[in-house]
Amino acid sequence: MRWDAQRADRGQLALPGLVRTVRTPEFADITFHEVHAKSVLNRVPASSSMPFQWTINPYRGCSHACTYCLAGDTEILMRDGTTRPLADVNVGDEIYGTGRLGNHRYRVPTRVLAHWSTVKPAFRVTLEDGTTLVASREHRLLTEQGWQQVAEGITGQPFLVNGIRLVTDVDGVVEPRLTVVNIEPLDESVVMYDVTTGTGDFIANQVVSHNCFARNTHTYLEFDAGRDFDTQIVVKVNAPEVVAKQVRSPKWQREHVAMGTNTDPYQRAEGRYKLMPRIIEALADSGTPFSILTKGTVMVRDIPLLVEASKQVSVGIGVSLALVDRELQQRLEPGTPSPQARLDMIKRVTDAGLPCGVMVAPVIPRMTDSREQLEAALSQIAEAGATGASMIPLHLRPGTREWFAEWLARERPDLLDDYRDIYARGSYANRAYRDWLGARVKPLVRKYGLEGRSFPSGSMPQAAPKSPPVAAEQLELMLQQNVDSFNSEL
Repeated sequence: MRWDAQRADRGQLALPGLVRTVRTPEFADITFHEVHAKSVLNRVPASSSMPFQWTINPYRGCSHACTYCLAGDTEILMRDGTTRPLADVNVGDEIYGTGRLGNHRYRVPTRVLAHWSTVKPAFRVTLEDGTTLVASREHRLLTEQGWQQVAEGITGQPFLVNGIRLVTDVDGVVEPRLTVVNIEPLDESVVMYDVTTGTGDFIANQVVSHNCFARNTHTYLEFDAGRDFDTQIVVKVNAPEVVAKQVRSPKWQREHVAMGTNTDPYQRAEGRYKLMPRIIEALADSGTPFSILTKGTVMVRDIPLLVEASKQVSVGIGVSLALVDRELQQRLEPGTPSPQARLDMIKRVTDAGLPCGVMVAPVIPRMTDSREQLEAALSQIAEAGATGASMIPLHLRPGTREWFAEWLARERPDLLDDYRDIYARGSYANRAYRDWLGARVKPLVRKYGLEGRSFPSGSMPQAAPKSPPVAAEQLELMLQQNVDSFNSEL
């Protein structure tokens, strides 16, 4: 409890409009920070390609970020010239990172913005002068050829090999200097640490080391980029009243509002705070059309209200359902409602006369993409009455891919070569796999009558300046949350 209390207390200092901080036995290990928000109706930047212009997110948190980690005894160069073990570095400490001037790097003072720990499989990197670093597979060090991770992963990122020279800082001179002579996996997982700095790097055992960029919505509030994403939840307790005021403004043009594009409005906390009913009422009463994307079955509570709202405005519902295999779901998504619970919710939504598109996402290559698995999913989705379905293969964006790579190496090492091929170019499955999956899915979608738009024509507003969103587009925005959610449990 002391760990949570320290971070909660620090975060409270930076939370604007903080009302109170709440811990409750029904949400073990979670701290709620209740705030009064000044604005809840958020405009999407004009440069965005999203097919909607407005969003509402009553909660902040509930997602998980990745980390690039080093052992706690790694010596970090402080601004005063001393060194300190990474485990003992604190938020706010002044240390050294690096900057660039032309083709040269130089030492730059910077500040620690976030600090956290995790447990990961470890590798020992030994340099020619005897210096060693214990780091995770995906931790990145600066070499004469640019940033490279410690050991080979599944995504084709450059990795260290014997003989390559690392960029080091010795007496303020930053240049390629020490040669890697050995890289070996350790037999056990190790408690490791990481920081976020203003320069994006820091100097560890004299080596220039990359750091993980924490998600801004939490680090701006002085929460860290690790466990805080899961356990420190900001709740805009006055969201319904603020929305009601904003949509009553003469300036409001009743444009479509998409909910669930950043954080799930029906995450478990909604069962406690009950913010969505009044938000729905405010939107409907003002004549504002809206759509909701969720994987949380708390929405069942509000189906009667959504039906009433649909008599006043266009309402679209989207449900994310990655897995229908219960055993696999418990391994990959242990913190989410069961597949059957979400299928029951889809049926209740469509039985009530509301459109409900389903995104089967992510499809996990070689694990959930067999014809039998895909057909099992689509047949059950069709039986539940869904008005459309789409499928998207697993995305492995930076951060997520490191977490998934560790899980895969541990649970399904037989698939590592396949994943190196499929994700050789980065975050997205290659064209060959996407084409293969599309060819397999298309006849099944047609067979079960799910080939139309996930939101049927007419269920979205016709007067919105941008094209009305369909479930496939909005659901894809939530895909990364689904992936992060189960990766955080791996």
